[in-house]
Amino acid sequence: MRAVWKLLKWSVAAMLLLVVLLLSPVSYIEAFCHGERTEQAYTPLITDAAFHRREANTFLSYPEWHIVYAYDGLAQTLKTGDEYAFDYFSSVKGFWTSACALTKVADAHGGADSATRMTIHTIGVSFTLEMALKAAYEETIGRLTAMLRGEKKTPQDQVAAGMAVDYAAFLRQTPWYKYPFDSQVRKLDEAPDTDPLRSRERRFALGTEWWAKTLYAGLIADAVAGTTGVAQLEIRSVVGGLTSSELAKMPWVKVIGENGGGVEIETPRYDLFTRILVEIAQKGGAIREIAGNDDIMVSVTEKPDQPLAGLPGTVVARIRRDGFDGSRLLLALKVNALATLLRNVPMADPGVEHVFDY
Repeated sequence: MRAVWKLLKWSVAAMLLLVVLLLSPVSYIEAFCHGERTEQAYTPLITDAAFHRREANTFLSYPEWHIVYAYDGLAQTLKTGDEYAFDYFSSVKGFWTSACALTKVADAHGGADSATRMTIHTIGVSFTLEMALKAAYEETIGRLTAMLRGEKKTPQDQVAAGMAVDYAAFLRQTPWYKYPFDSQVRKLDEAPDTDPLRSRERRFALGTEWWAKTLYAGLIADAVAGTTGVAQLEIRSVVGGLTSSELAKMPWVKVIGENGGGVEIETPRYDLFTRILVEIAQKGGAIREIAGNDDIMVSVTEKPDQPLAGLPGTVVARIRRDGFDGSRLLLALKVNALATLLRNVPMADPGVEHVFDY
């Protein structure tokens, strides 16, 4: 009985320590990563308040995208290597350091509301726990079975590599909890065993992870529906230099009407939004306002031997790209300078990566 009580006591202590470690970055950001909150003086051209978004959110959209880029990096790693080769802790560090730096920048643009801060902290803690668990497993048992397997990957390894690519692409436009993890589990089960140890170990490790995510995704979907509701999937902008008819011919663009000497349009958000803005810029259009704001953040990538120079705006953060060579630069610039950037710097790697749409 004494041994059971002792085990229970140590288990509770370990759980409390884990909670403290997971919440420590949140406490640090709330205590030390704030600046003076300043409201920007700007009169929006878009008058419909339903399509106004807080300017600070362009900066605070990045942490969620950092997770997308982490999976990009994992997918890149799995093209030639195994899961243990990915730097999980570097990716976690990048999440929290960028969240700290960008929280300070956001405060100079009105600051974040409590719901946005809570979202960042929640996904950050979840991401940290997920990466820590994956690192603990893949750098021990996963590494051992990969070494015993040899250089030739099993069909289960190939399923994992394909899933990583598919998942990273999915996250660019759709919330993670809508991903069909269960279909990937079926692919694992259907893949033939070519290695008596690695095939079974991958089926167990990845199958367990993906089933757990299936269950967790259901809980998150219900929570989102019951609290914050479904995210608004459309955004409005004011564009100059192109006529209403020219804009209406573009895929995914809905013309709202004339506004301030330009044309107000409605488009999808996220990855599609960046691609639409690039097309507008390439056709000679000018972007005057987005979601009632005149400031925005853009990420561009650069290679170690191909540094970018003459970029507009201010570099507010430089982040290591896990899984890739080089860095990601986060630029704060005026919306009216955006089209020039999108015309002069290609949407490629290296080049323009994403426009953060609040």
